[in-house]
Amino acid sequence: MFDYFVIATGTSRRQLHAMSEEIDHKLEGELKDKRMNVDGYDESRWIVLDYGTVVIHLFDEETRDFYSLEALWADASKVDLTETLSDVHR
Repeated sequence: MFDYFVIATGTSRRQLHAMSEEIDHKLEGELKDKRMNVDGYDESRWIVLDYGTVVIHLFDEETRDFYSLEALWADASKVDLTETLSDVHR
């Protein structure tokens, strides 16, 4: 079981790798939250980062639309991260 389920979309393989590496840097390096598993990094259409209490799904647009995890988890409570992410550079 996990506490949070994060879904994000990247526009290219390179961007998905950068997102994955930055998440790793922040969670492992700064917050000391050890990653338990990573899957899909080589193919980079759907990368899953498992930190135990947080599972992060990074998709390319086509794969995200195909699997539609938002519909599968439609009953889950949503957390607005707009304010939290306001300091992230685009």
